[in-house]
Amino acid sequence: MKRPCLLLLLGCFFLVKAHAQITFNKVDTTMKIGKAGYRVDCRNKSTTQNPISIKPVGFESGARDISFTLKGRVSGVQIDDLNRDSYPDLIVYVYTDSSAIFGTVYCFISDGNKEIAACVLPDITIDPKVNKGYKGHDQLSLMEGTLLRRFPIYNTGDADDKPGGGTRTLMYQLAKGESGMYKFNLLRSFDTKQ
Repeated sequence: MKRPCLLLLLGCFFLVKAHAQITFNKVDTTMKIGKAGYRVDCRNKSTTQNPISIKPVGFESGARDISFTLKGRVSGVQIDDLNRDSYPDLIVYVYTDSSAIFGTVYCFISDGNKEIAACVLPDITIDPKVNKGYKGHDQLSLMEGTLLRRFPIYNTGDADDKPGGGTRTLMYQLAKGESGMYKFNLLRSFDTKQ
């Protein structure tokens, strides 16, 4: 009973989200869970040279500010406890083009509220298990600590505006790898027909 309800909930969420237009406004926000969180500042003017600044709020003194140049624009930011250490982690949703077709995620993980580790979503184009029929149009979101990526599936010969293969949803969970670095592991994927 739990799985069909989850799939129905996911379908409804993405149906509403699919009709929403993605905008690239200036990002200047502070997000916290309790006393800890992040201050994020990004002008969002260019897809090729887009400076972003992330400042930890309420962390111990060892946590440093992070500033770098994005290749893409930020469509949104969110916090959640992805590594289950009771401290907030930051998710930055990024589209690498002005049309919001190819999306990815940058994740900044609080390691015990002492320092911040970075992690990115794996490149879908190099994973043959899930990239068949992929041409972008990513929809990215979080649901109870699980990162969701949904996109239309294109059959051979489909026009760019008429995917005919339904949709694919990928579910990722953050985990520490053997090297001690954080990474997103693919939990499962499923296709739904139109």
